[in-house]
Amino acid sequence: MSVYDKLQALGIVLPPVSVPAASYVPYMQTGNLLFLSGHIARKDGKPWVAQFGRNIGTEEGKLAARAVAIDLLGTLHAATGDLNKITRIVKVMSLVNSTGDFTEQHLVTNGCSELLGEVFGERGSHARSAFGVAQIPLGACVEIELIAELA
Repeated sequence: MSVYDKLQALGIVLPPVSVPAASYVPYMQTGNLLFLSGHIARKDGKPWVAQFGRNIGTEEGKLAARAVAIDLLGTLHAATGDLNKITRIVKVMSLVNSTGDFTEQHLVTNGCSELLGEVFGERGSHARSAFGVAQIPLGACVEIELIAELA
């Protein structure tokens, strides 16, 4: 089954690439590796502003990370022209806007990792880091970057 068939089965429509909020590009390819800049969680088209341990919980956070994954897929599609060219999701790095006592950043990030696994199957298995940070641009609750390998 193609990646696009899986997306359709999941009811996912790929968004266009977001316009960078600062001085950077949304993606950069070197050799067969594609590096995606950090994408922040959005809800209703606006930054999903919240801080874990204060006003958002882990389960809602998984939905935020899943939303980021959908945006990352839109950028991957724009960068490659065909998501089926991706041979592996290599690495995901997640920054989770957290209070000092929140310790479930890894569970929040599962929202992204699980969707990548659903869409790409074994090719979606990846190395990963999940960090708690004091703040993310625009007050967003989650920011995720990704590295993919192309055929």
